[in-house]
Amino acid sequence: SPLGESITFWGVSREIVGVVGNVRFRGLDQDQRPAMYPPLAQVPQARLRLLVRTEGDPLAVLPAARQAVWTVDPSIAIYGVDTLESLLFQRAAQPRFNALLMTILAGLALVLAAVGVYGVLSYGVAERTREIGIRMALGAPRSQVLGQVVGRGLALTATALVLGLGLALILGRLLQSLLFEITPRDPWTFAVTGACLLAAAAAAAYLPARRASRVDPMTALRHD
Repeated sequence: SPLGESITFWGVSREIVGVVGNVRFRGLDQDQRPAMYPPLAQVPQARLRLLVRTEGDPLAVLPAARQAVWTVDPSIAIYGVDTLESLLFQRAAQPRFNALLMTILAGLALVLAAVGVYGVLSYGVAERTREIGIRMALGAPRSQVLGQVVGRGLALTATALVLGLGLALILGRLLQSLLFEITPRDPWTFAVTGACLLAAAAAAAYLPARRASRVDPMTALRHD
């Protein structure tokens, strides 16, 4: 225990009388750093912050808190009163906006990826209509045709996903300033992202696959 020990800072030896929890006093996005709280009598300050722990509505105890301060010194001016929740909301406003913007852009990218998969597979089904008709005329079940088209879409997506994850691992450090208590190489983030992309690709591939599985063999054989 450091209690009772001495530490020297600002050229003065001071006794440690208490230990408090870590705080992010330089910002929510900054790492916790060592800090010391000297007594006000030893290090006078022109402005002070008073923290009051309350139960229920914090603003309801404001008159009593003001009165308690003024009983010590009626000349003290009290201003900038706010709740801790409001202060945290203000501090996190910019990171929250950045996260919302990135989420919107990621959603648009996901939609574009799904549309791309749908377009590629639809074109492929149209080009292979005669082949699919021959397969079905020879006895290929509809489930097999459905599985082949969906599997092709998932194979294309999986290939792109591997390349994308590789680039994400390399370029992830560029997003470090936008992350909070998470690393740029968080495995759960990559796993959930990959699962979402595969699910979107499967949904996009289902419609062309369903269309392919409903091709009439005779119509397909007459297809030019």
